[in-house]
This record gives sequence, C-alpha cells and structure tokens, in this order.
Amino acid sequence: MKILSIVGARPNFMKLAPVMDALATHGVDQLLIHTGQHYDANMSKVFFDELGLPKPDLYLGVGSASHARQTAAVMTALEDVLAEHRPNLVLVAGDVNSTMAAALVAAKACIPLAHIEAGLRSFDRTMPEEVNRVVVDHLSDLLFVTEESGTRNLLEEGIAKDRIHVVGNCMVDSLKRHLDRALEAAPWEAFELNPRQYALLTLHRPSNVDDPAALRQMLETLGELSQQLPILFPVHPRTRSRIADSGLELPATLQLCGPQPYLIFLGLMARARLVLTDSGGIQEETTALDVPCLTLRWNTERPVTVEQGSNRLVGTDPKAIHEGCQAILAGNWPSARQPPLWDGKAGQRIAATIEQWASDTSASR
Repeated sequence: MKILSIVGARPNFMKLAPVMDALATHGVDQLLIHTGQHYDANMSKVFFDELGLPKPDLYLGVGSASHARQTAAVMTALEDVLAEHRPNLVLVAGDVNSTMAAALVAAKACIPLAHIEAGLRSFDRTMPEEVNRVVVDHLSDLLFVTEESGTRNLLEEGIAKDRIHVVGNCMVDSLKRHLDRALEAAPWEAFELNPRQYALLTLHRPSNVDDPAALRQMLETLGELSQQLPILFPVHPRTRSRIADSGLELPATLQLCGPQPYLIFLGLMARARLVLTDSGGIQEETTALDVPCLTLRWNTERPVTVEQGSNRLVGTDPKAIHEGCQAILAGNWPSARQPPLWDGKAGQRIAATIEQWASDTSASR
C-alpha cells in the first residue's frame, strides 16, 4: 500500500507526524508532500526537524495568496503528483486551504481520502476553515475524529457511520512526545520571564485582525492587561502585515517576537499562567496541559475544550476578556479533565484503522 500524505501549514505537521511514525511500523510505503502554504522557516522547516518528520519528497512552493489562488495553485500542482504516483490513499489533516485542495484533487482522481481531525464544526461559515472542513469531510472515505462532537456532526450531515472512527487527538500525541524536551529548554528564560508569571498570546483570525477598528480595540485591551501581567506575543506574519497596513501602534507593554519553533512555543505554553488565543489547536493543547485559556472568539469547533477542558470563550468583548483574566489570576478557574482517547496513542489507532481498511478493501475486490 502506498499512502501520500499532504501538509501545508504549521498545524498539519503536529497532526501527521505521529501517524506517519505509526504507519512506518506497519511497513507502509509513504510519500510526503509539502505544499508550501506556510513557508516561513519557524512555521515550516523547523517543524520537520523537531517533530522527526522525514524530508518532504516534494515541495510545491505555492506560498501566500488569496484563498482562491492559493487553493488553485495547490490543486494544479497536486494533479500531476497524483497522476504520477497513484497512491492507494491520500491522507490530509485539519482545515487549511492545502487540505481542501488536496481533497478535491483526490476525489476527482477517484483516489480514496482519509481526513485527520474530521467532524469539527464552529457553524460559522464566515470562517474559511469551516468551509474547508465541510468540503473535506464530505469527500473523505475515512474520517478520523478527535472528540464526540465530531461524530454527532458527521452523522447529522448524513455521513455513513462506518466511515467515522473516533481515534483521539494527534496533536496531543505530539505534545506528549515532546513536552519533556520543551520544558528542559526553559524557553521563558530567553524572554526574561518566570514560569507561571506571564501570559502567552496568539492572534491571526480574519475576524480579529482584518478590521482595523476591531484590531485596535483588541490591542488596547491586551495592552491594558499587559500592565498587570507580562504578555508575550509571537506575531503571526499575517497579523504583522495587518498591523502595518492599518498604521496601528502596538502597546509598548506587549512583548513581541516572531513565530516560534514548535518546542519553544510548547515550552512557553506549558508554563504560562494563561493563554489568550484565537487558534483552534491551542485550545486543545492548553486543555491537554491544563493551562487556563481564553479564546478570543465567539464560537469554537472544539467544544470539548470548554466542556471538559480549561478553555473559555470570551470573544472580543474587553469586559469579558478582563473578567476572564482576573478570574484566572485569582485562582478561580476549573482544572481540565482529559477528553476520552487524548492519551498519546491516536496515531497508532489511525494506522491500525488504515491497515484494516486496506485489508477489507483488498478482500472485496
């Protein structure tokens, strides 16, 4: 069996690494394609080194562009790749444009598709990621689910139950595997911070950074909070561009840095007093780490992080953000309960499921 795995952006790497490791133990012939959707070294290349991913067999170099142009570039390049290699299965993860583009090309080529992190729904179609999730799930033959809400969503959308497999969370696999190394590096020291005495911030969603007025209000709120607790802000390239385009000045009390490699960011997150984010994956990682998380969105496609984890939705309301921070600093915050199967073995379950699927498919021919 030959499997072609496709990555394009930072979160994909953490999700696919444990699966590729597990598939290797099953003797599967694998090809890894990097679309180049994320091309910054600290958002791409260093992840291969730190996560132990093999060097990509092909790098497509699509780079940054509008949603339509980026998706089209990935599709055009992948069409030739699939025609040449004809894998038995295409494996994708998450909800970025590269994932959706790969799903469309595989479906048109009549090549079976497997989706890691299937079934997540924010029910907000203004999010490009939500559109990508729906498209990929409805094209997939194997849907690997991280939490029970994913199963419910897929069944309600009419997807056959025998295509759905609850396997756990591959990002947690990567986290558990690399956490000790991340903490041994003590990355907070490089920023002159003390464990549990700083907040960590990420901000990149269009709803937060594309509207100059909304971005200004958010930065002012965060600036006020940073006078009470140091806030380290690794600035996403997209966010930095929006700030520059809007002519906004960042509060002097925010401590800025560039995007951080995986191990450094993991260590920073694990020893933060709290995390403020609009990222989906960070909601999961903070739950796994039992670190208080304030999500700067009004919805989440990962409800288990609110129901069982340490995550709370505060949207863009300055009052709600302030109140959440004060509650955390006062110690009035529940501890996370680990969701089912978030035990570091999701990659092994996925590999075993794929092997069984391949056996069943072969037997039915």
